[in-house]
Amino acid sequence: MKNSKPRLMSEINVTPLVDVMLVLLIIFMITAPMMTSGLEVNLPRTKAGQLKATKPLLITINATGHIFINGQEIALSRLGIWLREAQKRALIKEVNIKADRSCAYGVVAKVLAEIQAIGITNIGLITEPEHVR
Repeated sequence: MKNSKPRLMSEINVTPLVDVMLVLLIIFMITAPMMTSGLEVNLPRTKAGQLKATKPLLITINATGHIFINGQEIALSRLGIWLREAQKRALIKEVNIKADRSCAYGVVAKVLAEIQAIGITNIGLITEPEHVR
């Protein structure tokens, strides 16, 4: 009769791993839509349609008049310099402005003037659609 020692199990049980992965997948599927980045501004409502799906430069102006380029704050005095440098590197073809409805019109006008001063004419103003009754 041979020695009856128990043999070591050489297989890996993947069931707990699959369970954990499925739970993580469900958690990420639920939380991913909530993780939108950007600044919160109250957009004015207009009858204009949505902008085409391209990747233009986004300039945001919040209610207090602070200016942000793709989420990074920049002073109005530095905006023209930043835009000129980006245009030299051919990074700007189109600009969208997302301004809070309660911000001062003068700030929006100055931003528009800086954009037009470097020769960019493809400028979009982001708004919310009016609710049709």
